[in-house]
This record gives sequence, structure tokens and C-alpha cells, in this order.
Amino acid sequence: MMLSHVLERRVLVITMHDEPGAGTRAALSPQISDLVHGYRPASVVIVLDESAPTRATLCVILRAHRLCSRLGLVLSVAVHSAPVRRLLAALADTEDCIRLVIHARVDTAIATAAALTTAA
Repeated sequence: MMLSHVLERRVLVITMHDEPGAGTRAALSPQISDLVHGYRPASVVIVLDESAPTRATLCVILRAHRLCSRLGLVLSVAVHSAPVRRLLAALADTEDCIRLVIHARVDTAIATAAALTTAA
């Protein structure tokens, strides 16, 4: 299973369990898009289970970031690896989008996303 998801306090939490291969990477962005459009959440959190995601995973996240920005949604990412957090921040800074929120802990990412949802 590549992805799992849950809707928690109007926050769509998508967990990426495995690194996408060349054949599955192209399918992930439409899956995420379908989830976002289907649930119409107030915010989205993507959780990376892998400590060192590949370039393919980072591309999927940046596509999700652009999608969420177009829809006016804040996208948060939870990943344990500090170097990956820094890389994501640098890559997302080049995008003309809503700021990508990056956390080290899943519970913090979900709590922050839920708080932003409540405040909106």
C-alpha cells in the first residue's frame, strides 16, 4: 500500500508508506488530487514514513503543494529527517504558492493544521 488517509477534524492526513517507483510516481499525484477534491478538507497534512525520501517523493509533495495552493489550502508535511525538512523548505521557497508548513512530528503537524482550520 503506497498511501493511506484519514480525515481528522477537517484535516486530510495522507501517509506515504513506501517510496514511489518510476511506474507508481505518476499515479500518486492524481490519487492525492482525488482525495483533496473528494473530501474538500480545510487543510492537508502529508506524512512521510521513510526517513530519507527519494526525489520522486519530493516531486509528489511539491505537486500536492501546488494543488493545495491553487485551492487555497495549507499543506503541511511531517518528516523526521532534518535534512529532508531543509530540502523541502528550500524547494518550496522557489514556488509561487502558499507557504509549505514542515514539521518533525506528525502529532504537531496535525494539531497545527487543525488549529489553522479552527482559526479560519
